[in-house]
Amino acid sequence: MKQKIILITGTNSGFGWLAAGSCAALGHKVYATMRDTKGRNADKAKALVQQANIEVLDVDVTQGKSVTDAVATIIAKEGRIDVVVNNAGIYATGIAETFTEDDLDKVMDVDVRGPWRIMRAALPHMRQQGEGLIINISSVSGRFSSPFMTVYNSAKFAVEGLTEGLHYEVRPLGVDVVMIQPGAFPTDIFGKILTGSDTTVIAGYGDLAKVPEQLGAGVGQMFEAMKPNPQLVADAIVRLIQTPQGKRPLRTVVDPATGNFAELANKHVKEQYDNFLTAFGMQAMLS
Repeated sequence: MKQKIILITGTNSGFGWLAAGSCAALGHKVYATMRDTKGRNADKAKALVQQANIEVLDVDVTQGKSVTDAVATIIAKEGRIDVVVNNAGIYATGIAETFTEDDLDKVMDVDVRGPWRIMRAALPHMRQQGEGLIINISSVSGRFSSPFMTVYNSAKFAVEGLTEGLHYEVRPLGVDVVMIQPGAFPTDIFGKILTGSDTTVIAGYGDLAKVPEQLGAGVGQMFEAMKPNPQLVADAIVRLIQTPQGKRPLRTVVDPATGNFAELANKHVKEQYDNFLTAFGMQAMLS
């Protein structure tokens, strides 16, 4: 496979960190992005640039100019951009009613508008090239909304909507837009949990207010018992990059704990979605 020029967001930890290393090890040129490369993420940035084929860019996905400048830098240096991996995100949990409008904006700005800014910056170049790949990191929680993760789930539902529509819109132009649906993995995202700031409503929930903490403890127990390896998600990213253009599935589930029911839901939805597009004369977009 020829060398790909790859932009990955949120590479200071977790899936992004592992994906950057995995792609670079295969000889691809990786532009690893994160915020605050000269401050709190300085050590992470330094460690990445010490690896062959990795260059670090300081990018804040909530700032449009930061995003467009990063893509312009890549185009100026490489003349193309082949792959985008939208991985940067924040996790939110707790009683949904505690989330104010500002809290909701924080989640949506990173988890939804962030990927959208990256895609809009990269798509013109991919369309001009006649090929490209965008991989959005969604979640099994983008298919099913579990209680007390409502705000986070809503953001991932939005990512699913953006990805599914674009998958069909730009496919005829040579650009594949797909997503990975990870389950729960022990990454740093669980150390950066956003909770709702309006705590005045919690008392009204009685014993239900204890459930988010119980759910967190259950996830911790699952991690101890199953030890799900985040490298599985990085491996799925690599496989999608290696899959020929036009052959990549819209959704890829990576969930050792509960993946079966997500895969079944994806299968049934795709069957009906194909029927829907065919009924409205858009069957050509299916191939």
